[in-house]
Amino acid sequence: MRTTGWLPARITDVQPTTAHARVLTVEVPGWPGNEPGQHLDVRLTAEDGYQAERSYSIASSGPGTSLELGVDVVPDGEVSPYLGEIAEIGDMLEVKGPLGAYFVWDAADPSPVQLIAGGSGIVPLLAMTRARDRRADAAPFRLLYSVRSPEDAMYRSEIEELGARTLELTWAYTRSAPDGWSGPVGRLTPARVAAASWAPDARPLTFVCGPTSFVEAVADALVAAGHDPARVRTERFGGK
Repeated sequence: MRTTGWLPARITDVQPTTAHARVLTVEVPGWPGNEPGQHLDVRLTAEDGYQAERSYSIASSGPGTSLELGVDVVPDGEVSPYLGEIAEIGDMLEVKGPLGAYFVWDAADPSPVQLIAGGSGIVPLLAMTRARDRRADAAPFRLLYSVRSPEDAMYRSEIEELGARTLELTWAYTRSAPDGWSGPVGRLTPARVAAASWAPDARPLTFVCGPTSFVEAVADALVAAGHDPARVRTERFGGK
């Protein structure tokens, strides 16, 4: 289900998750609920009437009218600087959705699941992992999360907790790694993607989310390694 128009939304909580990203909880009366992996549109209206709209993934899923959004600030963006730096509890905005049926995890599917995130692309994949964590009988999950540094990882503490009980977790650092790190540092290579992923003959359902160049490189590496392109689902983003 989805709403047919814009709904008023009130910010009820704001929490930092990195130096440049925040987690917003918004209350949306009339929200019909959403599936893990879906997104929504956010609309802001300035005092002079100017409006800006951008799409954001939803970190929460299921029934209820309280939603969670993870917002990473994009320099020179129209919406993310407000949401990620200025917005306060009690502020109002408008949302429309939920949107997207392709990039959604279905708990009834027994296939192994591979999640690969770059930066704030973790948000919809976190929604899937949280949903998986609520089901003891669900399919096995793996997550490969690529970030510039440990400090740039959104939801780091929660992801590590989920990694201890719900999924196989692999970190990838492109600029700097934590003390004691023995792995490589730099952009993901096809070999590193393959090492952290299910083998093609396991027929995993793979979800890849992040910046456009990251998503294209990872998807190409998976297909070149023998994964079925129809089972590699992608979601990419640009400026917000």
